[in-house]
Amino acid sequence: MIEFGHATHVGRRRHRNEDTCFADPALGLFLVADGLGGHHHGALAASLARDSIVNDVRAGVGLEQAIRHADAVIIGHPEHYSTGQPMGTTIALLHLTGDTFQAAWVGDSRIYFQNDAFKRLSHDHSVTQQDIDGGILDEESARHDPRRNLVTQALGVTAPGDLVIETTKGPVHKGNCFLLCSDGLTDELEDNFLERCIQRKDLAAQECVDHLLLDALDAGGHDNVTAVLVRIART
Repeated sequence: MIEFGHATHVGRRRHRNEDTCFADPALGLFLVADGLGGHHHGALAASLARDSIVNDVRAGVGLEQAIRHADAVIIGHPEHYSTGQPMGTTIALLHLTGDTFQAAWVGDSRIYFQNDAFKRLSHDHSVTQQDIDGGILDEESARHDPRRNLVTQALGVTAPGDLVIETTKGPVHKGNCFLLCSDGLTDELEDNFLERCIQRKDLAAQECVDHLLLDALDAGGHDNVTAVLVRIART
């Protein structure tokens, strides 16, 4: 049995919400897409990616192929380059099939996994993450870097043939949790805070998500905030 919660909020500083999410336990598909702030029609790009991927997965298409197709859909849209710069979006996907999971991502929306320990499954495609990997920045400095929202890969911005899609998979056990979220959450709340919240057994999955969004807003809410929490029931 799958328990899930999901929510998205415009935040305290933005005038429109360019994030979107999707959750369907029957399909086993969960996703978060973050339309790129400052890019034309980020909300449209995120919704195009969501709808294209959902339709493809329902048709039996694999995650990587579905993501590349969504990239092509965005690039081929009449509004893609209407103001001189492309609209684009990140994507973070989780697909549960039987006793296994597959996760895939492009950009800096994240996927976390709670098993014996809480860990980040995804690896940001961002300028600051490149500096962390190169030893130029540490994690704490990266949280305050003014370039932290600059992504190096995005649907609608990177051509399908050049798109770097990272994936990981593994077994699913009772009690496992997955958290998918946009950077509006992780820019405001540190990983150990996320861990403490999703481990609360006194809260349903939706209550955990609601708490996370409220805490992100209380911490500043500088960006749109989106989270999807998926729990594999223990019984």
